[in-house]
Amino acid sequence: MLYAFDFDGTLTTRDTLPLFIAHARGRCSLLFGLLLYSPLLVLMKLHLADNGRTKERLFGYFFRGMLERDFDAHCASFARTHTGILRKEGLRTIQRALDNGDYVVVLSASIDRWVQPILSQYFTPLKPNQFSVVGTQIEVVNGRLTGRFATPNCYGPEKVRRLKEYINEKVSPTGGDLEGAIIAYGDSRGDKELLDYANEGHYKPFR
Repeated sequence: MLYAFDFDGTLTTRDTLPLFIAHARGRCSLLFGLLLYSPLLVLMKLHLADNGRTKERLFGYFFRGMLERDFDAHCASFARTHTGILRKEGLRTIQRALDNGDYVVVLSASIDRWVQPILSQYFTPLKPNQFSVVGTQIEVVNGRLTGRFATPNCYGPEKVRRLKEYINEKVSPTGGDLEGAIIAYGDSRGDKELLDYANEGHYKPFR
């Protein structure tokens, strides 16, 4: 069996992108950037601007040119200091699945480099590839962030595509048996395709 979880809003109480920006760049910088990009953010909310492109432009504004090692250091310190945003029942559900020998994948539109450390400190998988984080990846050239994404934003249909990729590359080669069952958890429009694709979908489950 495979359990697929959204991250922001499902396993957390808040969206982690603005939290991470405030952590790495400061609250004043966050507020100024949100104000600067507010017209584009409004268009995104009205579904008149692409979600992934809008997010990439906002991310690039704050992090373009940052050294990769500095960004990863921010991700590690963010993970240590923001465990309070995690939903305890969500963590317990993941742990029960792992204890039962099932596969768990977290599919997130957030950057995988801060999602992975905040979750991996809680879980020790029993077998290879049993627990994975699949998120939006960033482009790095010559040790610096370009401000662009290296993968499509892991949102909507992209979550299903990345889930299938995870199964084909990480589960099937190890002989993992899903018994035809995928159980998914999500909380927003970005999870609709994932919940529809799963054999069993749970909307806003841990509130």
